[in-house]
Amino acid sequence: MQSIAVLPAWNEAPRVWSAVRAVLPFADRVIVVDDGSTDDTAAQAALAGATVIRHALNRGQGAALKTGSIAALRLGADIIVHVDADGQHDPAMIPELLKPILDDKADVVFGSRFLGKEPTGMPWVRKAYFHAARLFNTFAVGIPNTVTDPQSGARAMNRHAAEILDFRQDGPAHCSEILRLATRADIRWAEVPVHVRYTKDTLAKGQSFGAAFRILWELLIRGTEK
Repeated sequence: MQSIAVLPAWNEAPRVWSAVRAVLPFADRVIVVDDGSTDDTAAQAALAGATVIRHALNRGQGAALKTGSIAALRLGADIIVHVDADGQHDPAMIPELLKPILDDKADVVFGSRFLGKEPTGMPWVRKAYFHAARLFNTFAVGIPNTVTDPQSGARAMNRHAAEILDFRQDGPAHCSEILRLATRADIRWAEVPVHVRYTKDTLAKGQSFGAAFRILWELLIRGTEK
């Protein structure tokens, strides 16, 4: 089965080469979607061996993942893996994301930072944000409370699930939207533990309590329809 990893990237020139090289041993192909970067992200990704797609404007991580996922399907992917381009995700997690799919036990698998593998460098404020996000997703969005990490960007899905999960949120709300679609569709889903490494750079670009209000706006006020 052909697995294709999709990495959304925005101004990740210092990190994307290493991220692609680290992911390549665990995927048959890597697609980097340069989401309107103003630096050398696209060139560095191509040098590392990735297929590069460029957005002319910065549209958001959700939009980049959507573009990459559509491209992966057109390239014949049997499994699509979503991985961050900043090196935050440990590529060794990819076989763990793939296993339930390869064992025919799940159609989509979400990586969780809260199932036993302690994140490296996660500050307590970020932990508090994620736990608040979990409550929000349960009570406001309708995602089952059994989901331990609704804001995780690490996931894998088979072709069937990728064709069904028509997520449309361009921004940070895409994580919640994908989960809501997956848990309401007639597909099998699962969570597996993953290890995440936080650095000064990834924390600076990551989500905050301010982002939570944007997610609330996108999901509840604007909805999922464009």
